[in-house]
Amino acid sequence: MIDNLRIEIESIKEKLLNEIENIQSHEEFQKLRDRYLSRKRGLLSSLMMKLKELPAKDKPLFGSLINTAKKFTEEKLREAEGNLGTESEEKIDGYLPEFNIVAGSTHLITFIRRSIENIFLNMGYLIADGPEIELDENNFTLLNFKEDHPARDEQDTFFISGYDNLLLRTHTSPVQVRYMKNNKPPMKIISPGKVFRKDEPDATHVPVFHQIEGLLVDSGITFSHLKGTLELFLRTLFGNETLLRFRPGYFPFTEPSAEVDISCFLCSGEDKKCRICKGSGWLEILGSGMVHREVLNNCGIDPDKFSGFAFGLGIERIAMLKYGVTDLRYLYENDLRFNNQFG
Repeated sequence: MIDNLRIEIESIKEKLLNEIENIQSHEEFQKLRDRYLSRKRGLLSSLMMKLKELPAKDKPLFGSLINTAKKFTEEKLREAEGNLGTESEEKIDGYLPEFNIVAGSTHLITFIRRSIENIFLNMGYLIADGPEIELDENNFTLLNFKEDHPARDEQDTFFISGYDNLLLRTHTSPVQVRYMKNNKPPMKIISPGKVFRKDEPDATHVPVFHQIEGLLVDSGITFSHLKGTLELFLRTLFGNETLLRFRPGYFPFTEPSAEVDISCFLCSGEDKKCRICKGSGWLEILGSGMVHREVLNNCGIDPDKFSGFAFGLGIERIAMLKYGVTDLRYLYENDLRFNNQFG
């Protein structure tokens, strides 16, 4: 019986070689491959079914013959496929125009946002998000804005027509409000995102721009924690030699509040004609302060047990300062001549 099987194997190999010569397409090739190597119905697979009919002493020899035949078949099929070429080669139209596909890159605003996020993620902060259409309560009232505050004026804020209590958020602080209302201290978050204000577009203003704000609330938090956090953040972003200057400021939701400046990273104050600092040696970079007791109380946090700090900065302003962008509108005009400078 083993001799008969040996003859059958040789017959299959000879038949394979004859059929390979007649293959004209990939479809024919696939059918041929299945006919010989398919697990259930392939010619070589069906021979393996006869293995159980052989005496034990003949099984090793027959198994070896089958494996040799299988390797032979696979090799010849690879050669045949190579001779056919790829499917795409059969479909090439030599009259089609050439496609010049240019690789894209991250937009400068996205790049800066991710850079800042990575700094704070490494400091243990979480990224919190919230809706761009907000309640007046979250955007103003709970953040200690008085009823007559200028920001509530329709000349400054986009209110939703027909809804007295809805508006496009003017800052990402409502994200902090939502987080404090739904979580208990300790909390460390940053809230990046789009904000909206009724500004006429010019070199330094656009009606839609991006902010990143930070919030930390825990027991025993002081202004020194805020200062240390901002020093680490800004020196990581602008360089280890960066100096910070804190100036008294005012924000309804923090008390005390401080404007933060950094030393000019271009001239260090030595060039009176510096295009960035205008010779002052300092650049205004962000606003900050200790979270107002009233804000903590409004969000259900006991200000006698917990304290915190908050800060915020504009992503577009970082782009203008760090990369010498002279007009804010360049960031939104989708001019490839501008965008490719930062690819």
